[in-house]
Amino acid sequence: MKILILNGPNLNLLGVREKAVYGSRSFEDYFDELKEAFPGLELTYFQSNTEGTLIDKLHEVGFSYKGIVLNAGAYTHTSVALSDAIKAIDTPVIEVHISNVYKREAFRHKSMLAPYCDGVIVGFGLESYRLALQYFERLKPKQIGFNM
Repeated sequence: MKILILNGPNLNLLGVREKAVYGSRSFEDYFDELKEAFPGLELTYFQSNTEGTLIDKLHEVGFSYKGIVLNAGAYTHTSVALSDAIKAIDTPVIEVHISNVYKREAFRHKSMLAPYCDGVIVGFGLESYRLALQYFERLKPKQIGFNM
């Protein structure tokens, strides 16, 4: 079962950026741990700081992968284009955030993406990704609308 983890702007700086908010681990290190923890899932990872590139990646995998775990960073709160891309594809998307966005600035409390995602996980640090993957692992593809 192919699952894409898609990270947006500034998440390439995990481990060095605002450690009090985002922790001290790089995503690449954590991704290796996720691959070991979920041997039954074919995990791929992609990160971009560019909105159009994220949209292109959603279009590329959005009709063939079984799931997408998306941390769109600040685009979550501003991007109609990303929300339209999620709405346009068949693959289920789980929106994740490392920090608890509801404990932060008020503009972060609104997600443009959530209405088109299967679920939203916030505030569990990098473990937010693990929780999203557990959702896909426990729900077999038929249960989330895909035929095997």
